[in-house]
Amino acid sequence: MRKGWLLTLSALLALAVLPTAGRAQSAKSSAKAGNINLMATTLGGPVTTPWQTVLTSAIRTSQQKDLFVGVSLESSLFTRGKVRSRNKLADRSSVAAGVEVQVLIDGQPAYPGPVVFNRRRQELTATFQGILASCLTTDPTTGAPIIDEACIEPEDLELILDTTSANHYNFVADDVGVGDHAVLVQARINLDASFQTGESEASAIVGHGTVTVEEVRLLKGVEVFEP
Repeated sequence: MRKGWLLTLSALLALAVLPTAGRAQSAKSSAKAGNINLMATTLGGPVTTPWQTVLTSAIRTSQQKDLFVGVSLESSLFTRGKVRSRNKLADRSSVAAGVEVQVLIDGQPAYPGPVVFNRRRQELTATFQGILASCLTTDPTTGAPIIDEACIEPEDLELILDTTSANHYNFVADDVGVGDHAVLVQARINLDASFQTGESEASAIVGHGTVTVEEVRLLKGVEVFEP
């Protein structure tokens, strides 16, 4: 199986400059929006991009509180698999693409840690006889058909999926101290593509996004964290 992969990673952010401690918003909530372009592609083999900061925000707390961080991101997944089969030999291609997101508050992961925002796994298998055009002759004695197996061309089957969706998740940090808090939203892309005699390709893109940070006081010992 031939292997090769292409990785392109960039982030074009609007309002992505992290406020300094003296400029953090002294309010019960804050919000930021960004036009993000985070992309990766593989033509064969696994690819996992490093965590990339795609949105930032900050908030100032006057007393020890809890924080809700709501993250909304638009993501697109593209998968393509092709199989080629002849002589009733099975051929398979497998493709996977996904986007994970995590939130760091003052450098520490917010609960529940990395979350899957989008994921797809695609498998394609085919067993064909092959294209027999001009590969058939007739036995002059018996009249039975004769197939020249070296002449048979493989039949192709290709599946392409391209979808875009917007997803949201709420992250939680409890008992953050008094003062300014930096909030980082990070994303990474997981891809994999394998094939035998066909082809495979997987891509993922993270598009527009928003982050909202809200200062709250949660009931303790209820159902914020699993024991």
